[in-house]
Amino acid sequence: MALTPYQQELRDRVLAAEVVPAPEPWREVGRGTVPVGGLLGIGFAVHPDTGHDLVLTVSSSGHGLFDAVTGEKLEREYDPEQDPDGPDLRCPGIGPVADVLIPVAGLWGGGLHTGTDDGWRTDVASPEWPHHRVLLIGGAEPARGGRHGETWWHVLHASWSTFRAAGFSPSGRTLAVATSSDLTLWTRSRPGS
Repeated sequence: MALTPYQQELRDRVLAAEVVPAPEPWREVGRGTVPVGGLLGIGFAVHPDTGHDLVLTVSSSGHGLFDAVTGEKLEREYDPEQDPDGPDLRCPGIGPVADVLIPVAGLWGGGLHTGTDDGWRTDVASPEWPHHRVLLIGGAEPARGGRHGETWWHVLHASWSTFRAAGFSPSGRTLAVATSSDLTLWTRSRPGS
């Protein structure tokens, strides 16, 4: 099926966009990408003491819990009781959120928030499938004439491993991208900042 001229122009714009750092107020967490071999999915929770967003990783070798502000691994469960289950793909938390059932998105399906209350959005484009490009959008989208590096940013190009999920935490303070081999996080102090 041939692309329309409009579709071809949009595809070309996304393909030409270099990976760039996320704009202020976003900052990449820690030293960037965290290796998580065999990553299958991720979900969000909130630390009961610090209020930080937490990211639960579900992998072929167990579950991990990361602080989304510092990037620190807080907990590791090598032999979890269960993987995501039920219609909302919930998974038992570990460590400080052991009593919480956490919805997970990834290989099994599910989804993360694609927008925040104050207008940030994320989109995943695959003009060269199976490679995925994660776009952070803070203004006009590429399809509506927005400019790369001004209203939208190509923040991650998943060409080295299989894309699993991308999206925001419910608080809107964290953006996470999961592939089959790693987790990448961006954070900001609070929505509206």
